[in-house]
Amino acid sequence: MAEQRFTQFAQNRTAGVAEIDEGLRAFMLKVYNYMGLGLALTGAVAFFTSSTPALMQAIFGTPLQWLVMLSPFAFILVLSFGINRLRPATAQLLFWAFAGVMGLSLSSIFIVYTGTSIARVFFITASVFGAMSLYGYTTKKSLANWGSFLFMGLIGLVIAMIVNMLFPSGVLSFIISCAGVLIFTGLTAYDTQQIKQEYYAGDGAVVSEKKAIMGALRLYLDFINLFIMLMHLLGQNR
Repeated sequence: MAEQRFTQFAQNRTAGVAEIDEGLRAFMLKVYNYMGLGLALTGAVAFFTSSTPALMQAIFGTPLQWLVMLSPFAFILVLSFGINRLRPATAQLLFWAFAGVMGLSLSSIFIVYTGTSIARVFFITASVFGAMSLYGYTTKKSLANWGSFLFMGLIGLVIAMIVNMLFPSGVLSFIISCAGVLIFTGLTAYDTQQIKQEYYAGDGAVVSEKKAIMGALRLYLDFINLFIMLMHLLGQNR
């Protein structure tokens, strides 16, 4: 009798674990799908804008340039601080709008760099991102202690970028790009593990959808910033 109860308990436990694993995989797949579609939208908007001289002239070299450059920060703030009050459909719409605006702000990349170097750096970025995200997802080691180190590095990076804008320096630009690659490579693994740990099987559809959108936003930012830093290092000017 006792043996039967133990067997039943073990079977129920195994079934529960399998259900959680399946739910986690579905959740992470949704995160990566949102992120991938966001990147595709950004790339399409950037390419279309760079191929349309009238749009480029209307945006760059005019006050509209600053609106395009600063708008992504507004979307990030709204999503980050207002996600609990937003409906999933609204949050999703804001995410797509953010990805589109990012495409506008990054359109100059197609003017500055050659298409071959953009494709090469994108492949390198995707490879590094994929490897680090896989590590963050599969490792049993906690990456929580990376958080404070990466956050401090990110703050230092922002300060260095502001200083470089005020007092341009080729050497400082190189250091910023190298540091940025290291920081966003680490953040890719760290954020992936954090997103994985945020999954909870008992979440309702609304909460799960919001978590997926915010997770996609974090990984999207890691990918885009890693790509930009690598472009500064490896991109070939036209």
